[in-house]
Formats: sequence, C-alpha cells, structure tokens
Amino acid sequence: MALKITEDCINCDVCEPECPNAAISQGDEIYQIDPDKCTECVGHHDEPQCQQVCPVDCILHDEARQESREQLLAKFQKLSGNA
Repeated sequence: MALKITEDCINCDVCEPECPNAAISQGDEIYQIDPDKCTECVGHHDEPQCQQVCPVDCILHDEARQESREQLLAKFQKLSGNA
C-alpha cells in the first residue's frame, strides 16, 4: 500500500530528498505523498526511507490504498521505465 503523511508532520524537510520516486512534495500545510508514485521504496530499498528518517513517525500506511509487494514492484518498474 502507499504511504501517507499525517497532520503530525512538523515540516522538517527530511523525508522529501529521501524519496527515490519523487513522490513526496510540500503541500499547503504539510508534506504529502503522491500515491501513484509511492512504491514504499520497493525496487530501491528494503524499507521506506521516508519512514526511517521521520523524527515524529507521521508517515503511515494508507489503508485506502492497499497494494501487494508485487503491485508495488510493478509500479516501480513502470515508473523506472522497465515495465
């Protein structure tokens, strides 16, 4: 499943540069994750890098966007041009 950033975000700017898919951007109030670009770092890393660096643990799984590891890998391949 894709990840989402909750209202607990403190706009510390550490997550955005860690995203290999450029799925994280500054929203109106807090950072946001584009679910169409989020692969939870599948294809790049073993764990989502944004979650690893977030100091307030405000990046959670988006229950509304259920995706299997295979679906995330297919999304990675499409985004990277290897589909």
